[in-house]
Amino acid sequence: MFKKIFDKINIYNDNLTVRVRLVVLTVAGLALTMAIWGFVQLTALDRILVDQQAKRLEGVADTISTFYQFFPTKRGLHALDSALKDFIQTDVRLARIDIFDTSHGNVDYVTGASRVQYEWPDNIVFAASAKNKVRYVKIETESGPALGLLYPASVEIKGSHVVVGIIGFSRANAEIMNSAQQLLIFSSIGLLLFILLILGLSYGWIIGRPLKLIIQTIDEFQKGQYINRIPIVHRDEWGQISKHFNMMADEIQDVITRNLDLNRHLEDRVREETLKVVQLQKQVADLKQLTALGHLTANLAHDLGTPLHSIGGLANLLLEREGWPPDVAHKLKLIVQQTQRLDNVIQNVRKATRLPEPHFEVLTIQQILSETLPLVESFMQKNRVEMSVNIDDGIKPLYVDRYRIQTALMNIIQNALEAMPQGGKITISVQTISQNGLVAVTINDTGTGMPPDMIEKACEPFFSTRQNEGLRGLGLAIVRDIVKTHGGKMEIKSSLGQGTSIILYLPVFKDN
Repeated sequence: MFKKIFDKINIYNDNLTVRVRLVVLTVAGLALTMAIWGFVQLTALDRILVDQQAKRLEGVADTISTFYQFFPTKRGLHALDSALKDFIQTDVRLARIDIFDTSHGNVDYVTGASRVQYEWPDNIVFAASAKNKVRYVKIETESGPALGLLYPASVEIKGSHVVVGIIGFSRANAEIMNSAQQLLIFSSIGLLLFILLILGLSYGWIIGRPLKLIIQTIDEFQKGQYINRIPIVHRDEWGQISKHFNMMADEIQDVITRNLDLNRHLEDRVREETLKVVQLQKQVADLKQLTALGHLTANLAHDLGTPLHSIGGLANLLLEREGWPPDVAHKLKLIVQQTQRLDNVIQNVRKATRLPEPHFEVLTIQQILSETLPLVESFMQKNRVEMSVNIDDGIKPLYVDRYRIQTALMNIIQNALEAMPQGGKITISVQTISQNGLVAVTINDTGTGMPPDMIEKACEPFFSTRQNEGLRGLGLAIVRDIVKTHGGKMEIKSSLGQGTSIILYLPVFKDN
C-alpha cells in the first residue's frame, strides 16, 4: 500500500514544474524551521515565566519559614494559621500554602491555608526535604493552571525539618503563552506569504529568464543553427551551464566541420575508386573479348589452314607435271599464290589477336577478390544471387597476372549466374594444399549442375548448351588456358540438379 502511495507521489512530482517544486520545498522547509524555532521560543518563554513565578514563590516561602520561627506554641500556630489565611486572601495569585514537618521520618502536616483543594504527595515532600533542594511542579487545579513549589527551610526550626509548600496560579503565564503562540502563528504566516511573494517576483529574474535563454539556444542548436551560443552574463551556476554548453557546442561544430571535410574527401575517393573500377572492368572486358577472339581466330586458322595447305600443295604438285596448256598452268600458279596469300592473312590475324604477354605480380587472394567481386555485384543483385567468401588463415600470396585471373573468375561466376536463373548462392572458398604448394580456389554454385558426359565437353571451345545466343562455349576454355599459363590446373565437379564446383589450383609465390 505504501509503495502505491509513494509511486503516486513520485508521478505527481514528475509532473511538477521547477517553480512549483521550489515553492513547495521552500514552504515546507520554512514551515518546519518556523515550527521548530517557535517551539524553542515558546519553551524558553515558558521557562522564563516559570522561573520568575518560582522566584516569587521562593520569596514567599522564605518569608513564611521565617514567620514560623516566631510561633513556637499552639497559640502561636493558631495565629500563624490566621496569618496564612490573611496572606492567601490578600494575594489573589496564591492558591495554597502548606507547612510540613519531616523530622520523624514521616510527612506531618503542621498548618496552612488554601484557596483550592490539593494534597501534596508524601513522597514528593519527603524527597524535597531529604535532598534539601527546592522543587517545583506544574499543577492543574479546578481554578486553572498553577505552579507548585516545595521549599525546604535552610535551618532547623524548633528541632524540626520544615518544608513549605506553596501553590500559585499561572493564569497570567497561560495568557502570555497563548498571546505568544497567536503572535508566532500570525507572524509565521505573514513571513511565509512575504517569502513566497519574493520568490514569485525573483523567480523570473534569477531562474526564468536565464533558463528561457538556454532553452531557446538549445532549440535553435537542434534545428541546425550551430553558430548560436548562450551569452554568459553572470559567473553563477547559470553561467557555468552556459559555459559548458558553449564548449560542447564548439566541439560539436568542430566534429561537424571535420565530418563535412571527411565526407567531401570520401566522395572524391569514391569517385576515384569508381573510375578505377570502371577502367578495370573495361580492361577485363577487353581482355575477355580479346581472349575469346583469339580462341575464335585460332580455331578458324586451324579449320582454314589445313584445307588451304592441301589446296596449295596439290596445286604445286600439279604444276610440277609438264604438258599443261599455258592457261591451265597460269591458273594453277594463281591458285598457289592465293593460297599463300590467304595463309599470310590468317597468320597476320592470329598475330593481331594474340594476347599480350602476361604481367605477373605478387598479389594476395584478398586483393584479387576485392577487385573482382565488385565487378559482378550488379549482376548478382539483378539475378537475386547471394555470395559468401571463406578464406582460410595463413593463405600465402600468389604470383599471377591480375587481369587474366580476374577474367577467369568472372567467366566462372558468369557461368554460375546463368545456371541459377531463379536465384541462388555462390560460395568462394580458398584453401592451402600443403603437400604441393598450391592454393585451391573453389567457386561453388547451387545451379542446375551438369551430367558426367557434359563435364568432359565443358572445356571444349564453342561447346555450349545455349545455341541461339551468339558466340558461346569459350568461358571455361579461356579459364583453362589462363590457369595453364600460371602453371596451375582446373577441376570441375558437378552433379545434375545439385550445382557445380570449379576448382582452380594456383601455385603460391616462392620467394627465392
